Amino acid sequence: MRTTRYLVEQVLRKRRYLRLEWIEAVLETPAHRERQTDGRIRLWGYIAPLGRWLRVVTLEDGETVHNAFPDRDFKGPPP
Repeated sequence: MRTTRYLVEQVLRKRRYLRLEWIEAVLETPAHRERQTDGRIRLWGYIAPLGRWLRVVTLEDGETVHNAFPDRDFKGPPP
């Protein structure tokens, strides 16, 4: 899994509870996917240990992870 410096230096430092395996799971089998106007891609997956939907944002290539966070507003299919 490729990542940006921002993910490593900011996101994972601030959100120490996030696990790389959760991010990888969302990348492999997202429940929902959409493209932002800037070309980045949003992916959502339900993470049972977290009890929430995790939003993972990749760069335009769809592989390089830029951000990840629990998304309180996402209304996906029931977990």
